[in-house]
Amino acid sequence: MISIYKKELNLFFSSLVGYIAIIVFLLVCGFFMWVVPDSNMLEYGYATMDKFFISAPWILMFLLPALTMRSFADEYKGGTIEILSTLPLKESQIILGKFLASLTLMVFSLLPTLIYVFTLSSLSVVANNLDTGGITGSYIGLFFLSAAFTAVGTFCSSLTSNQVIAFLMAVFTNFILYSGFDTLSRMPFVSGTPEYIISQIGMQFHYASISRGLLDTRDIVYFISVTIIFLTATSLSLQKRKWN
Repeated sequence: MISIYKKELNLFFSSLVGYIAIIVFLLVCGFFMWVVPDSNMLEYGYATMDKFFISAPWILMFLLPALTMRSFADEYKGGTIEILSTLPLKESQIILGKFLASLTLMVFSLLPTLIYVFTLSSLSVVANNLDTGGITGSYIGLFFLSAAFTAVGTFCSSLTSNQVIAFLMAVFTNFILYSGFDTLSRMPFVSGTPEYIISQIGMQFHYASISRGLLDTRDIVYFISVTIIFLTATSLSLQKRKWN
């Protein structure tokens, strides 16, 4: 697994893919955080990063599929998937290596945003006025959300040799899992207990819960479960291709 992990990281950073991903994420987040009127921290009037943590999942929804779309689709297209299958590695190790490499790149993208915390703290009129618990919880939520999005993207890449199709499938699936169930729960014909149950199926409910700064094991178990489910589905997809 370590060899696959290192290979994937080297591929990200030996080309422009890794650097472009980090730069695009930081530029788009910075644009929404400091420039766009509706989410501009300088005009918002409160020392909070809520606007960043609201917009970040939507950016990750597109960025992570762009990183994972080549994971297996490129191997299929180049015919190197057969070489991978002959290596003394289990399928789970190959999948985890690719998954962790993409997730590591996402962590590298998130780390520079910590400067936003220090910037807001220095701009705040009242010293130590930041909600550190909420900010910490939101970063933890973003990490688990990124892991789930990455697992979805890895699975979608295992379904096709076309990177564009893999990207579109991953974006659509992430959108449904993150916002689709929450939107469905707000429909007029859904009310009472079904509304709460349907909203709990979606990622947005659990991400918002973690972002409050109170770490509930149910939310963490949810994201870990979604990640494991899609990584397992990736393994089944690879096995099906092998037997075909």
